[in-house]
Amino acid sequence: MAFYSPDPAMAQILADLVRALELEGRPGLAQQLSITWLRYDQPLLGRAADLDPAQFWAQPVQGASWAGDRPRYPASVVKLVYLVAAEAWRQADLLADTPELRRALSDMIRDSSNDATSLVVDLLSGTTSGPSLPPERMAHWVEQRQLVNGWLSELGWPELQGCNACQKTWGDGPYGRERDYYGTELENRNRLSTDAVARLLQAVLASALVSPPACARMTALLARSLDPALRLADPENQVDGFIGEGLPLGSRLWSKAGWMSQARHDAAYVELPAEGSMPKAGPFLLVIFSEGQACAQDPKLLPEMASRLAAASLQ
Repeated sequence: MAFYSPDPAMAQILADLVRALELEGRPGLAQQLSITWLRYDQPLLGRAADLDPAQFWAQPVQGASWAGDRPRYPASVVKLVYLVAAEAWRQADLLADTPELRRALSDMIRDSSNDATSLVVDLLSGTTSGPSLPPERMAHWVEQRQLVNGWLSELGWPELQGCNACQKTWGDGPYGRERDYYGTELENRNRLSTDAVARLLQAVLASALVSPPACARMTALLARSLDPALRLADPENQVDGFIGEGLPLGSRLWSKAGWMSQARHDAAYVELPAEGSMPKAGPFLLVIFSEGQACAQDPKLLPEMASRLAAASLQ
């Protein structure tokens, strides 16, 4: 059973949107997209802080998806998983809460630093990168690298079936033992679905994972500014070319984007501003994964989708 209540009207909006985007000059887009879209009747931030987890997850949320259960390569969106895992490790006293850890987590999320992510994965797994290892040592290394996947499995969320979060993120790609671990056909790359990411992001923002203080720290790292001057000063702001660009100024945004040569993704929670005399629209959460070189090189795709779905939220 999905963690949200499927809404037929929202599903039709998504289907119409994908069809329209294809007709506007993006042939084959339907096969390259996964989308999960949730709408809320009140702000999500901290909503679960004073609730039993079962009470929170029992609250009705309307949503829809397009291939939302299909695992895809998540690019840097996987850093959200590593952020939550680091807070969970810290809560269990498995990881020392040092200034260097906090710096790495901040850079991993705010700047999407691959170098920072490398350190975080090392700390979570007790492994390091390096040359290829002999079989016995590699087997132990692999076992350690599966610790985050084991933790995800313990959450018991059906949305996580088929997902994989055990690899670092790269600029030029993995080498040595890291390349060996990818598999000859890259079959062990990271995999996430938009449904899984949507549930994880919802849990963080609502304070339904780890602890409310931990979720407050993570929420602060995920906050993005739509201020044009700040965006101009930071070309890699994770707003332009992603969901945030399609939002009206005055919106509040929390997000984590992912972009590489074959993917353009974003996971975002949005609170829209009031529009004149119109009542303020309800907040929404939107996760979009788009695959293939054409999508990766299309900086208007995600903003267009966000703009149209934001408009639908006002209706």
